[in-house]
Amino acid sequence: MKIAVLGGDGFVGWPTVLHLSDLGHEVHIIDNLSRRWIDTELGVQSLTPMDSIQERCRIWYELTGRRLHFHLIDIARDYQILRQWLADHKPDSIIHFAEQRAAPYSMKSDRHKVYTVNNNVNATHNLLTAMVETGIDAHLVHLGTMGVYGYSSVGAAIPEGYLDVEIENLEGEKKGLEVLYPTKPGSVYHMTKSMDQILFQFYAQNDGLRITDLHQGIVWGTHTEQTQRHEQLINRFDYDGDYGTVLNRFLIQAAIDYPLTVHGTGGQTRAFIHIKDSVKCIELALDTPPAAGDRVKIYNQMTETHRIRDLAKLISDMTGAKIANIANPRKEAPENDLIVKNDQFLALGLEPTTLAEGLLDEVVEVAKKYAHRVDRSRVRALSAWTKDIANRVETDPEGKRLKSVS
Repeated sequence: MKIAVLGGDGFVGWPTVLHLSDLGHEVHIIDNLSRRWIDTELGVQSLTPMDSIQERCRIWYELTGRRLHFHLIDIARDYQILRQWLADHKPDSIIHFAEQRAAPYSMKSDRHKVYTVNNNVNATHNLLTAMVETGIDAHLVHLGTMGVYGYSSVGAAIPEGYLDVEIENLEGEKKGLEVLYPTKPGSVYHMTKSMDQILFQFYAQNDGLRITDLHQGIVWGTHTEQTQRHEQLINRFDYDGDYGTVLNRFLIQAAIDYPLTVHGTGGQTRAFIHIKDSVKCIELALDTPPAAGDRVKIYNQMTETHRIRDLAKLISDMTGAKIANIANPRKEAPENDLIVKNDQFLALGLEPTTLAEGLLDEVVEVAKKYAHRVDRSRVRALSAWTKDIANRVETDPEGKRLKSVS
């Protein structure tokens, strides 16, 4: 297949690009490199040293003989350029990673909220409109988030996208109805992913676009088979409080002898998936596209759930790192359960990579190797969801004040 990977320079995008190229597909990377500019804005860098996208593509070609095609396009702003590219290249499939992906970054300030909405929603709508106007018959695979569901306890398993409900007509007769599972986004970033869902529903029913939406859990890990082939192909590793995912952050904190920063009581339950499984799920989704006229196909792309405090204890027991419970900068329930169905990917043959000490050792090894690149002042999560949270004194269930970490 000819596959366009929008956002192919990113944390999940780059290993996906290599995985699909390794399978023999013709892969085109479309990216505006905004994630690299955000590094500059935040004054932080990937823990792992990253070459330019052009150099990474060159190394891959030297190793494999397979060419990666890079196109510098801002799909949120350059609609006409995007439309012309689609008309000229006519990809068979499009993978959409081209959205600002960090909840803390989306909540840093009013400017960051506006940027996240403008970038994410415009990128998605520009793409959908361009697909309609060019008339290409491409399968769109979008990387969404489990966060659209929110993190409150509902006492039942979250289905894969849709919920069967009963409503009554005026005569009291019950009628069955299938609806999108209600969203309850926990940040501006998560809100944009909820808005994406509505856009997908409209363009699927109105224009017959073939769309798959992947509600992904928190990604952890660093290596895939392809990124391990050469040091210059290594994936980015974000450890900072804005972009570092929680498990990767715990592991880098352990590697540099920094207390594991657990928000609040650590009773938040989250869904997780290893980077190797993430790229495998993309492959499986590409191989099973919906037909034109079908509803949007929705998968829960996760393999396991864990409470944050349990993860911290796992890392602490493994490395000897101390744990520090700190005031939670997020506006969320201090404790929640999370039960998630992921039957569809399991039925397609996904063999989940679950948390295992061997894989955690792999990430710790990377963290220790590049620990000299860590800016300790950037490890804490500082973005607050509301103005009052920054000054709030938070206590644990026994009324003890939670600690701060300098």
